[in-house]
Amino acid sequence: MSQTIDARPFTARRRPGRGLSVGLVIIGLVILLRVFAPSAPADTLADTFRDFVTLSISVVIESLPFVFLGIVLSIVVQTWLPEGFLLRRLPKNPVARRVVLSLLGMLLPVCECGNVPLARGLIAKGLTVGESMTFLFAAPILNPVTIITTQQAFGWDSGILVWRIAGGFLIANLIGYIYSRHPKPESLLAPRFQDACALGDHHDAADGKIKRSAGLFTKETSAMLPALFIGAGLAGLIQTAVSREVLVTLGSHPVWSVLALMALAFVVSICSNVDAFFVLSFGATFMPGAIVAFLVFGPMIDIKMLALLRTTFTAKTLMQLTLIVALCSAVLGLAINYVV
Repeated sequence: MSQTIDARPFTARRRPGRGLSVGLVIIGLVILLRVFAPSAPADTLADTFRDFVTLSISVVIESLPFVFLGIVLSIVVQTWLPEGFLLRRLPKNPVARRVVLSLLGMLLPVCECGNVPLARGLIAKGLTVGESMTFLFAAPILNPVTIITTQQAFGWDSGILVWRIAGGFLIANLIGYIYSRHPKPESLLAPRFQDACALGDHHDAADGKIKRSAGLFTKETSAMLPALFIGAGLAGLIQTAVSREVLVTLGSHPVWSVLALMALAFVVSICSNVDAFFVLSFGATFMPGAIVAFLVFGPMIDIKMLALLRTTFTAKTLMQLTLIVALCSAVLGLAINYVV
């Protein structure tokens, strides 16, 4: 772990369960307001609640295997690889280093959910924050499973696959460059994650690999699963409140179609390995730039992803990242609609 990260006492932080409790209370209050709203018929309320539960559970079921896979890969990187194994094999040049990291997803077919714990492990092993962000945002798009499913859905002739790969690569490397210039990269990380890294550095030498692996699995699971459940609940809640028919009516406009599908990508929080088949149903209604914006923005930033990223980065950092990715995805989509 980089020595620049400040390790303040763990007891000075907020208690781990507080954020989970607040999130669950908010979700519960919104559900109660929705269920007991006097203007809605009983049948509609029952259907709405059923949709909420179904959508939330589907996000969890879809994401959970990749979260666990990402945790296992993170443990392998932190515990079982020889010290400096990965860092010694990366180029010394910062730009080339980030390019290689953005292509690392080709060897790790994990969607965005599993990449968060893996990126946490890479930071703990010595990658800078900017380098880990490059991997984090490129890997969900630049991995073989995502590329194959996108090709199966849209083929080569439409250009959507090429634009998705190029857009994901460029945006991830732009983010890596921007945050590599940050004067205080440790300030981008959540305090509890800084503490976890500091504690890990302190105990690694004394503990056996199996014991360390078990401890890391417990820590990563306790950090990831509450965030996943809250993110899935919020995604399901918003999907039941936002009418997709409204979004579809905007599909033929070159500007509004891009913004509408980006909003849909943010809300549905679908895995990057299957999102191409989901958005294929909008292919006849929405313009190509909107489809590409959906396929680039969604794997990088959605409700579920933000909840997972909050375990690692500060809220201010996530606001900045959301703005950068949103602007870049919108520009890409608009360029395709108006120019290509």
